[in-house]
Amino acid sequence: MTLYAVNGIIVCMTKWNPILEGEEGPKFRALADAIERDIFSGKLKPGDKLPTHRELADELEINVSTVTRGYVEAERRGLISGTVGRGTFVASDARVSSSMVSFEPHAPGLIELGPANSFYELDPDIQEGMKRLIRRKNSNVFMRYTDPRGLPEHRAIGAEWCKRYRFEVTPDDVLICSGAQHALTCCLTGLFRAGDRIATDSLIYPGLKTLAAMLGIRLVPVAMDKEGMLPDALDAVCRREKITGLYLMPEFQNPTTACMSAFRRETIALIARKHGLIIIEDDAYALTVQSSLSPVSSLAPENSVHIAGLSKSLAVGLRVAFMSSPKSLRDKLSHAILNTVWMTPPLNAELATEWIKDGTADRVIKLKQNEAEKRFSVIKDLLSGLTYFGKPTGLFIWLQLPEPWRGYTFEARARESGVNIFGAEKFAVGDSVVPAMARISLSGTRTTDELLQGLNILLEILRKGLV
Repeated sequence: MTLYAVNGIIVCMTKWNPILEGEEGPKFRALADAIERDIFSGKLKPGDKLPTHRELADELEINVSTVTRGYVEAERRGLISGTVGRGTFVASDARVSSSMVSFEPHAPGLIELGPANSFYELDPDIQEGMKRLIRRKNSNVFMRYTDPRGLPEHRAIGAEWCKRYRFEVTPDDVLICSGAQHALTCCLTGLFRAGDRIATDSLIYPGLKTLAAMLGIRLVPVAMDKEGMLPDALDAVCRREKITGLYLMPEFQNPTTACMSAFRRETIALIARKHGLIIIEDDAYALTVQSSLSPVSSLAPENSVHIAGLSKSLAVGLRVAFMSSPKSLRDKLSHAILNTVWMTPPLNAELATEWIKDGTADRVIKLKQNEAEKRFSVIKDLLSGLTYFGKPTGLFIWLQLPEPWRGYTFEARARESGVNIFGAEKFAVGDSVVPAMARISLSGTRTTDELLQGLNILLEILRKGLV
């Protein structure tokens, strides 16, 4: 193993001699298979630096182009990450699944502290809402094809809803999507192409990671601090690589809970303008916390897409989000909606906008904030002595783990003990350094008592240590 410095960062390079098994199939795929095999066997570890294309070609006596294709295939699989000027590294999340949803049945009695749910018991009364819609004479209109952008009256309410984010838009700026994940899908498919690079925080929402990987879009990590993305680091990344987009979550960032100051938002917007970046601002958690700050999109509206989802604040099952965009991007986004779901179900949009108009949405948001605040206050004494980050009404906390724990080892041990949590590796982008942290949901359990039961199990695991 060799240690050396690159731009002030200590890098580990392990002497790696891959074995290309079998003669069938192309050698580049055999190389990618070897990388995958050696990662999961532990021979290659997250953060290890791989040989250069030329070095490995000489070692294996194959063409440099074959190595290049093998590395590209391994990167497509999410196993490695190449950084201009630094080299190729084993990805930080190479040995963990980035998916936040398991399609395997949960073990009986598993305490859910993973997904940040939104207190389902406090959702609006769906039966009462549907009764009101059914009593209308024209309710069948919601069963027909509509403009993919959404009905005009729904878009008008969406524009009003955006004022809660301190963002002024017109109904023409708004497009109705089937949830925030669908809005992200429309952004990536409509505004970018395979091979494009989008700058993100070094730790981000895993749903964007899996989506980008599926579409062949490269996410480039940018260093963070307690406020989120560092402006100087973003500028350096844009100078070093051909970046075309920027993904941000400036309000209660997932998973770190960081919140950008007004000055940080202004600086990030200036850098994005300077480099001609398309900003995708995901405000999924903005209405779960108290804030008086305007979104970055309001500082660079000519090249920003703002996503205001209703899942975390109102009701997950509605699958409705208001996506605001400038005129220059609107046609592409409209076609992306058309090509994915044709249109967000008008019935869902009507129900959501009725709840917004009659004040139900605001009342539900307040109820959910109160429940989150109650849970946050209860856990403070329990977690005293530990370092964690969060907000009084936030849906999750970001817990620092004592040595020698890592996120993925703590996640595995917790699951063995009947508690589901998410280690930091699940959120890591590229070859970024992963902190010893874990995201703990405060809203995944039905009751506070079950939350406390799960936290006590986690504390007992930490007390016993990694043995």
